[in-house]
Amino acid sequence: MKFAPEKPAIYGETLDTLTTLLKEHGHPAFRAQQIMEWLYKKRVRTWDEMTNLSRPLRTWLTETFELEPTTFVLNKQSEDVTDKLLLELGDKSLIETVIIRAPQLGVGQENSRKTICISTQVGCAMGCKFCASGLEGLKRNLSAGEIVHQLIHVCRQEDARTPRAHAELVSFDNLVVMGMGEPLHNYDAIMRALTILNASWGLGFGARRITLSTSGLVPKIRQLADEPLGIRLAISLHGATDEVREQIMPVNKKWPLAELLPAVREFSEKHGRMVTLEFILIEEINDSLDQAEKLRDIAYDLHAHVNLIPYNTVEGLPWKRPSLTRQEKFAQVLDRGGVSVTLRREKGHAIDAACGQLRLKTEKSRETSVSN
Repeated sequence: MKFAPEKPAIYGETLDTLTTLLKEHGHPAFRAQQIMEWLYKKRVRTWDEMTNLSRPLRTWLTETFELEPTTFVLNKQSEDVTDKLLLELGDKSLIETVIIRAPQLGVGQENSRKTICISTQVGCAMGCKFCASGLEGLKRNLSAGEIVHQLIHVCRQEDARTPRAHAELVSFDNLVVMGMGEPLHNYDAIMRALTILNASWGLGFGARRITLSTSGLVPKIRQLADEPLGIRLAISLHGATDEVREQIMPVNKKWPLAELLPAVREFSEKHGRMVTLEFILIEEINDSLDQAEKLRDIAYDLHAHVNLIPYNTVEGLPWKRPSLTRQEKFAQVLDRGGVSVTLRREKGHAIDAACGQLRLKTEKSRETSVSN
């Protein structure tokens, strides 16, 4: 499950760790800040582009670090302005990063609001019955550098297409850790990555615009509540009772709602933030009005926002999305009960945007090519 690269990714270093390494190897400490500027502000692709560094230092960097820990494979775009980037890691594993655009009235697509969804693992061990990410289990965790480098790919792509990049360090508005994998299963790496992305010497991306989604690892939620980095929390709930949740989410057997909901409350109270409850609507599984009423009560008690997400069909899985009428009736129960609720419209369905779908299709295609 572990991958040991020949060299660690430079994007996994903090300013402090890089400064220490430079000093230990006889290089000036102030060079660390210059290197970070080349990485995060200028987004260079080669060490030789770092022209204000000496040749011996560039040689040491080349020998010590991997500058490009992930490689761009393809960008699959849909008509609803959703992009899915497929990236290859050093061990040939594949991961996905999604750009979701929400066009603003009266402005062009290049100035639309953008949310970036990043992955934290290759595959997933949680075994949620509706999710493509876990169909073949967990292969390995991503390193902090591999997590961060996903955003570098996004920045490079957006730099070329939007004028915002000329005036701002990043040209996207929100970051969600909701891609492949369970982020809290890779706790240390994701916290290091988010610290780097938030830092002024990194991408300087505000913590309040970062949301981490978990299937419900209670001890890690409590640990996250004690972190100084003030990110937002989303819970992949998908069932308002233990009976329904256990049908599709094995994690509920270990940490049922009676343990999960108090941990969510603790996080909310410590950070003073409204949490989000993610609820994928699956026909004849969790779309009943009884589930809507119980979800309403949970959300109202936690003062949480609810995201209702119509199920994205996954090849090989039996689940279906409810009708639009059913979706709207479910949402009305929450809205009339005083709960903040969003019924998400379809995004990326045509490009297999549900977590892990594009990766699985590409891997199967590769296997077929090799066997032939």
